[in-house]
Amino acid sequence: MLRKTGAKVWRVGFNAGDRAFWFHPRTFLPFRGTQDQWRAWLIDLLHEKRVTDLVLYGDVRRVHAEAVEEARRRGIAVHVFEEGYMRPYWVTYERGGSNGHSRLMDMTVADMRRALAKSDMEAPLPPAHWGDMRQHIFYGALYHWFVMFRNGDFRNFQPHRSLSVFQEFLLYLRRLTLMPLSWADRVIATQRIRLGGFPYHLCLMQLEHDSSFQKHSPFTTMPDFLGMVIEGFATGSPGHHHLVFKAHPLEDDRAGVRKAIREAAKRHGVSDRVHYVRGGKLAQLLNDARTAVTVNSTAAQQVLWRGIPLKVFGDAVYAKPEFVSTQPLTEFFALPPRPDNKAYKDYRRYLLETSQLPGGFYSARGRRQLLRQVVDMMLAGDDPYDSFERGTAAPRQQLRVVH
Repeated sequence: MLRKTGAKVWRVGFNAGDRAFWFHPRTFLPFRGTQDQWRAWLIDLLHEKRVTDLVLYGDVRRVHAEAVEEARRRGIAVHVFEEGYMRPYWVTYERGGSNGHSRLMDMTVADMRRALAKSDMEAPLPPAHWGDMRQHIFYGALYHWFVMFRNGDFRNFQPHRSLSVFQEFLLYLRRLTLMPLSWADRVIATQRIRLGGFPYHLCLMQLEHDSSFQKHSPFTTMPDFLGMVIEGFATGSPGHHHLVFKAHPLEDDRAGVRKAIREAAKRHGVSDRVHYVRGGKLAQLLNDARTAVTVNSTAAQQVLWRGIPLKVFGDAVYAKPEFVSTQPLTEFFALPPRPDNKAYKDYRRYLLETSQLPGGFYSARGRRQLLRQVVDMMLAGDDPYDSFERGTAAPRQQLRVVH
């Protein structure tokens, strides 16, 4: 789509998976060097191609972080894509950085309200059925297959995660084959909670290797966070309350989270009040939750949308004092404050007017929807936030809700 505007586009690839998913061989630029050679290679590339724009998915991996540094030194525009802050129905598009590096981190709700005063558009609605988790898992397995068996040209490639490519592939494959069993386990666990008749608090888990968890939180391992939550629950919550751990839909237990939960619950004498639910959709559990706790999961946006008290421990674009608790954890479990729902709705509307684009990365339908808007935004002189502030942003399309 960018080429149709007259732009020249190149893709830097680091492995055979990158190459397999780029269908324009003449513009694929393979980097076959070591990590220590990357910066010098990149500098030569920026000069040789006279690069004006750098496009990234995420901005914290070492190769991405170094690329951002060099781009900024040269005045090159940095476009950062991420999973939607309002996922799964939107994609995030920002300039300069995302998550803990986003401009949203320094914005107040008052700043957003001043900008919203210039617009009378209603916030876009999500579609009733729109998701691509199966495609996400399938393409993840296929990508790692290429890296495992077709990576002879990229012998210096080092994955950004601690596991080997083979281990990653096996985990994707295992997740695919066990999906029916996981579904059954999830349904049974969810029904026990919904029919249990007890008040419960919800802990929204994340993937331990997720960039937001690793780079924008005080924790290095998920068990550290889980143990702290169970201790706070055991100390602060009423004795008839329960605690439910909701795993990320892509959780493969590489960090041993289920065992860590079981051991911490036993250690603090609350084993009979602690539950674990594999992946799946969050809505069913949220409908009756008393509170929610997370490091900085984007799923917390669904918590706030329902007006449920929320406690976070990492840097997050939604961690505004109007609707996120600042209490110590034990006090939060004992007597949590209700969030300012009007402030959150203003915040949500601001994001949907600026950096959140309808669509997705993994399904053809989601990509088609994304392409309707994103190229025009990339070519605009201002970033999404400045465009909205100055009144130069195109009105957002309203998503048609299918019943």
